Amino acid sequence: MFDTYFRKDISWGGQLLTLETGKIARQADGAVLARLGDTIVLCTVVGARSVKPGQDFFPLTVNYQEKAFAAGKIPGGFFKREGRPSEAETLTSRLIDRPLRPLFPEGFRNEVQVIATVLSHDMENDPDIVALVGCSAALTLSGIPFFGPVGAARVGYIGGEFVLNPTAAQRQQSALDLVVAGTAEGVLMVESEAHELSEEVMLGALEFGHKGFQAVIQGIIDLADVAAKEPWPLPEPSAAETALKTRIAELGRAQMAEAYRETQKLVRQGKVAAVKKAVVAALDAEGADANAAKGMLKELEADVVRNSILDTGLRIDGRDTRTVRPILAEVGVLPRAHGSALFTRGETQALCVATLGTGQDEQIIDALAGEYREHFMLHYNFPPYSVNETGRMGSPGRREVGHGKLAWRAIRPLLPEKDKFPYTLRVVSEITESNGSSSMATVCGTSLALMDAGTPLKRPCAGIAMGLIKEDRGFAVLSDILGDEDHLGDMDFKVAGTEQGVTSLQMDIKITSITFDIMRQALAQAKDGRIHILGEMAKGLSGVRGDVASTAPRITVINVPKEKIRDVIGSGGKVIREICENTGCKIDIGDDGTIKVAATSTEAAQKAIDWIRGIVAEPELGGIYNGKVVKTADFGAFVNFLGARDGLVHISELANDRVNKTSDVVNVGDQVKVKVLGFDDRGKVKLSMRVVDQATGADITEQVGARRARPEGDEGGDDRPRRDRGDRPRRDRTEAAE
Repeated sequence: MFDTYFRKDISWGGQLLTLETGKIARQADGAVLARLGDTIVLCTVVGARSVKPGQDFFPLTVNYQEKAFAAGKIPGGFFKREGRPSEAETLTSRLIDRPLRPLFPEGFRNEVQVIATVLSHDMENDPDIVALVGCSAALTLSGIPFFGPVGAARVGYIGGEFVLNPTAAQRQQSALDLVVAGTAEGVLMVESEAHELSEEVMLGALEFGHKGFQAVIQGIIDLADVAAKEPWPLPEPSAAETALKTRIAELGRAQMAEAYRETQKLVRQGKVAAVKKAVVAALDAEGADANAAKGMLKELEADVVRNSILDTGLRIDGRDTRTVRPILAEVGVLPRAHGSALFTRGETQALCVATLGTGQDEQIIDALAGEYREHFMLHYNFPPYSVNETGRMGSPGRREVGHGKLAWRAIRPLLPEKDKFPYTLRVVSEITESNGSSSMATVCGTSLALMDAGTPLKRPCAGIAMGLIKEDRGFAVLSDILGDEDHLGDMDFKVAGTEQGVTSLQMDIKITSITFDIMRQALAQAKDGRIHILGEMAKGLSGVRGDVASTAPRITVINVPKEKIRDVIGSGGKVIREICENTGCKIDIGDDGTIKVAATSTEAAQKAIDWIRGIVAEPELGGIYNGKVVKTADFGAFVNFLGARDGLVHISELANDRVNKTSDVVNVGDQVKVKVLGFDDRGKVKLSMRVVDQATGADITEQVGARRARPEGDEGGDDRPRRDRGDRPRRDRTEAAE
């Protein structure tokens, strides 16, 4: 039954990577079960056998999905089944898509769907790399035209040494988290987060990772030698298509070149659209295929722009290859926000707004590896008006999620330690204009907004996007690329960091691969651009504000003994709710006894802190405290003091004179001042009111003692009549006992 079953074992980074095919999902064009440790991912590929009419682009879809059973869990929520993709699943889908897409042949228009399903997760080996390798293998076996295989690896940097595919525990110690993918010839995709590492270290990590996944590529080739299906025929242009392409160049090349001499984006777009419209009209008149002409006009655009840059060294907007567009950095643009910045670079603009919150605002993430809390969030929005378009407004798509995560990775290594700055941070980046590299504008704007909010970043952070034009006759690396240069070029290489080093890299290649010499030049050129941008940002704000905004909550951290936490919370949360309601503060209590009090005023915070400290404080012998009568009895009154502590004021200690009834002196709810006289064998507290001046809280023990020591009739004593012992009514012993 399984006569087509094949398996390939690959020794990889000290572990065994296994690729199996022919046993599961046999009706897919390609299916591979990839396993590393006990992490298992099923990767499948299906391609449409024909092209949809009028299709002028390559419809590739990559879906990565995590099943809760892979970690022995049942999904949360009401429906108890997996729902819409999580942010992590969306990011991994993009991670897989990016190195695969460039390796399909030009002109291939058949729809292809790649699905990676996590079946088992061992909590040590991340499924993303396993999924990428498995999808590459499935495509290689499927017969669908694909110039692979692709290999991938994660690289860590621990103690000055590179580590291939670090485990989850090792990643916690690593100064680098880098994913690199590519072919045997070069690199196709990079995604990383780093703690201000040098360009030399980052390039070394790329070379280390590229060398590390060569065994995977060879293993996929070996598996394909015995298990690959018959290859589909490659699409080849017909004589009619070749003739049409030549005719389009004759009709539009000169006009297209003239249109691209316009430096203003919207004006240039109008002129380019007019050229296309005129060419299509001319072809219609000649009876040519207008649908086919649209795709060929895109090729003509690319050819005009790319060759102009290589020939003249000048770009669409007149800059040379290294110049960064004019920059304007403004902060404090929104008066009620905790921190805000408007970062403008050429025709790209980001409005970034920072909000400071408490632990109650942290995002709870239910991941496959377990639930955790995130105290830094960065949300990127790309409304259609930013590019002069109308469009759908709704939940963020893959692009928004991916760009936001890239900026998040760039900023996160620079955040202060949570115990030193105990705020939850949320930044929203609204892209108000876009003409290239809005994600890097978000990095710059986020850095400024956080500093404006008083967040003590280690250093300001900036980002720049690099492009590439590569032809057989040479190449050009472009700093701070425009949208058209991204669309028509061969590389989108984003570099973010500080003056001291790189914090994030992201690279996507549209050709089969690039060399390390090109990457080395791009990194060096990006460093120059980054330093320039940081200088321009400093004109808006050179450092962190001295304090958080007046509209932001002030968070004070105190520590209490762990055994006192229950007293602060109270039965059913009664005590902590009362503190919050009466002070207006937000209070977070940690299991280790750390308490964070957030308030918009110093007075409210101090009131809550004093309340909490009163609850956890131990009464001292002879100490005087404010209290509240909570119960009365024939023999005295119970007084609550120090928040959760109760003590008894015996009837004899209520006043200096004889008291017949407790209620003659105090009633429930009265605020009184009491002194601790001592403790009984059970730890109960004995209190006194008569030795404390109820107006001032002063200890009057000596005065009381002096009055009691005076002989009867002393003119210095009080003039109130004293009852003779014989005047007191006598009670039967039995009655007294009862």
